[in-house]
Amino acid sequence: MSELAEIFRRYGPAYQAQYGAQLLPSHRQAIRAILHCRTPVLGGQVYTCQGCQQTRYSYHSCRNRHCPKCQQERTQTWLAQQQALLLPVPYFLLTFTVPEPLRPVIRSHQKHLYHLLFQASAQATQQLAQDPRFVGGQLGLLGVLQTWGRTLHYHPHVHYLVPGGGLAPDGQWRPARKTFLLPVKALSRLFRAKFRDALRPTPLFAEIPAQVWQQPWVVHCQPVGDGQAALKYLAPYIFRVALSNRRIVQVADGRVTFRYRPTGSRKNKTCTLKASEFIRRFLQHVLPKGFVKVRYYGLFSPAHRAQLARLRLTLTVCPPLPALQPETSARTPRASPAIPGSLCPTCGQPMQSRTLPPVRGGRPP
Repeated sequence: MSELAEIFRRYGPAYQAQYGAQLLPSHRQAIRAILHCRTPVLGGQVYTCQGCQQTRYSYHSCRNRHCPKCQQERTQTWLAQQQALLLPVPYFLLTFTVPEPLRPVIRSHQKHLYHLLFQASAQATQQLAQDPRFVGGQLGLLGVLQTWGRTLHYHPHVHYLVPGGGLAPDGQWRPARKTFLLPVKALSRLFRAKFRDALRPTPLFAEIPAQVWQQPWVVHCQPVGDGQAALKYLAPYIFRVALSNRRIVQVADGRVTFRYRPTGSRKNKTCTLKASEFIRRFLQHVLPKGFVKVRYYGLFSPAHRAQLARLRLTLTVCPPLPALQPETSARTPRASPAIPGSLCPTCGQPMQSRTLPPVRGGRPP
């Protein structure tokens, strides 16, 4: 099976030679991490059986958040943690997108404008929610940034999981209507205005085409029941990279073919790109170093967790939701040693281990 690391190994040097100094440090770091993940470069452990002399190697992972090998096992843990935040009320999923002419500017100034995308959307939502015609109180917002579309094209947007109701200034819970949270047309205009007003004093404002401020901005809102399914929908965007290894179909003749599923369809299609274009599309989704792509606002912010816990106790709309448990296999688990590879898979004898240091220039996790 072809892997992302193989694509970077074959075509990455030519891509880096072509773009040279234009490559961001975060892009160089991601390429290096993906290439070295689970290879001798990062070191690891070697296990030797004293009975049959079989040897096994276990190399360290790079732990880079853009590596498809390193982020797949954390989803269930995150889901269990978010379960503790859920209130026993109906939920809504809000999605904020930006117009196509604005996207190149965001891509060139990611750290600042991703932050502004969060800030403007959260402020607009909270401001409109204060209106007693809609909610009349403060909401809780769990926001997740996503930057890619189905074929790796650049499409930055933010999803928010929002409880159907808010906390009024008098401390009372104000429930929203079952199928309506906020008017999306008014919310989109307010979102656009806050984004524009925050940018106006900065030099970036001059880079944005004037048409961006005249055309409609799209905000989508849909009810999602108790929020469980929406959490499962959001989790992969947090720990999954723009393209997993299993979606890569073929790497040959300077081209990369991968599977994708069009919106609204249940059938997979394939997309074939030149290797350089594939690498370009993948790297544009590498986030700036240290950027936080999951954010909490209002009742869900860390400063309000105690208040959120008290509110959960007072709400009796429905019984508390059961704690989400990590998925387990239906088969009876086989007893295994605490340390991988400590028993020989061939003869069952204990295996002795020793540490393999990283290759010079490699970085251990």
